[in-house]
Amino acid sequence: MSDAGKQNTSKVEVGLTGRPLRELPDPQPLEKHGPATIIAMANQKGGVGKTTSTINLGACLAEAGRKVLLVDLDPQGALTAGLGIRYDDVDVTVYDLMVDNNSTIDQAIHHTTVPDLDVVPANIDLSAAEIQLVNEVGREQTLARALRPVMKEYDFIILDCQPSLGLLTVNALACAHGVIIPMECEYFSLRGLALLTDTVEKVADRLNFDLEILGILVTMFDRRTSHAREVMSRVVEVFDEKVFDTVITRTVRFPETSVAGEPIITWAPTSQGAEQYRALAREVIHRATH
Repeated sequence: MSDAGKQNTSKVEVGLTGRPLRELPDPQPLEKHGPATIIAMANQKGGVGKTTSTINLGACLAEAGRKVLLVDLDPQGALTAGLGIRYDDVDVTVYDLMVDNNSTIDQAIHHTTVPDLDVVPANIDLSAAEIQLVNEVGREQTLARALRPVMKEYDFIILDCQPSLGLLTVNALACAHGVIIPMECEYFSLRGLALLTDTVEKVADRLNFDLEILGILVTMFDRRTSHAREVMSRVVEVFDEKVFDTVITRTVRFPETSVAGEPIITWAPTSQGAEQYRALAREVIHRATH
C-alpha cells in the first residue's frame, strides 16, 4: 500500500467521552502570580468525587507552576483531612473568616507538603455558619470578602463545596469565575445535573454576572458497564463541549491517598489517576485563559 493509502486508513484516537482526543501543550511557566481564577467544585449530590478532584486538581495545578489555594467549605472537613491536616492543628477555619470580623485569611492558611499548594481548613463549626449568616446584609458575598486580601497572591482558588445548594454553596458560586461539576456516570447524577445548572444560572442572573460552568468532570467511570457508557453519551449529547475530555476512571488509588493524607501525584506519581488529573489541570488552565 502507498504512503497516501496508509495515511487515509489511520484512525483518530478517541477518548472515553467518545470525542477525538485533543493534545494540549504543557502550561508555560508564569513570570508573576495572580490575580486568582476562583473555581467552585460543586454538586449537591454526595460521593461524586468533589473533594478528591479538588485535592488532585489543585496539586496538579501547583505542579504546573501555579500558586493554588484550596478552601474547604464542607463542615465534614474531608478536604482538610485529605491533605493531612489534623483537627488539633487548626485554630482559625473558614468558619471564623465568615462570621468573625477579627479573623484574617492569613491566619487561616496552612501550607501543604506540595509546594505552592495551600489550604484554608474547615471543621464541624462550619455547620452553624448558614444559620448565623441568614440575617446578615450581603450574606451571599461573605466568602468573597474573606478571600479578597489574597486574590493577587494566587493563580487559582478552588472551593470544595458541601453536597447541598445552601447558603455556603451560594457563597461559593457568588464569588467564583467558573464551576466544575464532578459527576458519576449514573442516572440519578444526570437528573441532579439539571437542578445544579439551573442554580448556577440563577446565581449568574442575580448575584454574579461573570459566573459560568467551566466544565463537567466525569468521575469514577467504569467503561465495562453499559449503563456508564450510556450516561456518558447522554451527558456529552446534552452538554457537548462543556464536558471535559479528561475522564477520571474508578481506581483503588484514590481511597489510599485519602488515608495517606496526600495527593495522588505524590502518593502514586506514575499511576493512571495521577496522569488523568495532570491532563485535567492542562484543560483547566487552557479553559481559564481562553
